[in-house]
Amino acid sequence: MSETTLLLNAYYERLYNRLEADRDLLTQEIENRLHTEAAERDFGFLGTEKYLAYRDACIAFLEERIEAYNPVGLQYTFDNSARKRAATLELQLDWYDSTEEFQTLLKTAQSKSQAVISEQMLDELADEIIAELGAFPDNSIISAYRAKPAISKLPDYIVACAIETAIRIDA
Repeated sequence: MSETTLLLNAYYERLYNRLEADRDLLTQEIENRLHTEAAERDFGFLGTEKYLAYRDACIAFLEERIEAYNPVGLQYTFDNSARKRAATLELQLDWYDSTEEFQTLLKTAQSKSQAVISEQMLDELADEIIAELGAFPDNSIISAYRAKPAISKLPDYIVACAIETAIRIDA
């Protein structure tokens, strides 16, 4: 396994641990942002029933995102060809394009990886990447939503903003 791959795995693991520890903060941030965003955008009246449905969707998206970073999750069990097919499929299904953001993440990890990295160094470098770039693919989600807001994109956007807030507080 290359040093860059080790560093990317450490990046995902650090995100997983931080988000797992901040579930209460994330839930509160989701609720706050959902109220604010619904009030600021012209999505029509978001009554209690619709609000709760969007809140539940946001929480489900959050759970999905946390598990995507899980170091014992499926992302580490696929062989390289299956991982590439899964990444291609994800790009086709998502309403945002995270290709450029992933390339930036990869280049940053490559520039920070060294020939011999200790476990402590991996964690420190992973934290540096998180501080510099945030949690992948949040920047892609946030910029695409802000360019063209839509209620169907709201749960992804709310979760991305909540995650970015939580990791900035942890820094």
